[in-house]
Amino acid sequence: MSLKLVKLTKEYQRQLNEMLDEWVADLVKNGGNQSPFAIFANDYHNFDDYVEKMYDNDHLKPGYVPTTTLFLYDDERDIFLGAVNIRHYLNEGLLYGGGHIGDGIRPSERRKGYATKMVGLALQECKKMGINRALMSCDPDNIGSKKSIINNGGVFEDEIISKYGGERLERYWIDIK
Repeated sequence: MSLKLVKLTKEYQRQLNEMLDEWVADLVKNGGNQSPFAIFANDYHNFDDYVEKMYDNDHLKPGYVPTTTLFLYDDERDIFLGAVNIRHYLNEGLLYGGGHIGDGIRPSERRKGYATKMVGLALQECKKMGINRALMSCDPDNIGSKKSIINNGGVFEDEIISKYGGERLERYWIDIK
C-alpha cells in the first residue's frame, strides 16, 4: 500500500466526494466531531469554490491563521482515507484549543492505523514549514486520536478546557525530528 498526502486538485474530485458523502452520512446517523473542521467548512458539492476557499490564506477571518489542508491518498485503491489540516503557527486560541494539526479518518477506514501514518506524514510537512515542535490535542476519551499522537512521539502536557467549544482536551507536544 502506498499512502501519501496530496493537495486537493480537480483530479481528486471523485475521491473527495466519495469520502465526504460517506463521512457526512455517518455524522448524520451517529454524530461525532468534524475533524479536521477545514474539510467541512464549505460545500464540497461546488468543487471549484470549495478548493478556492480551502486554500485561500489571503482573506482570513479574524482569529484565524494560515493553514494547509492535505488528504491522505491510497494510490493503490485510488481513494482518500482522511484529511489533515496544518496550522502554520499558533495563536492563543490554537494554543488552548486546536494545536498545529487537526486530523480525521473517514469512518470506514478507522481503526486500521491510518491516523498514525497520516500524522507522521503531516509532521514531515510541518518540518518543511519550519515547525520543529508541534502541538496536537484530542478529546480525552478518543483513544484512536490519542494513540496516533503518542505513536508519533507526543508527550502529554496537560488537560484543558478548550477556548473554542468548552470541551475537555488533552494537549501533547511532538518534537519533530
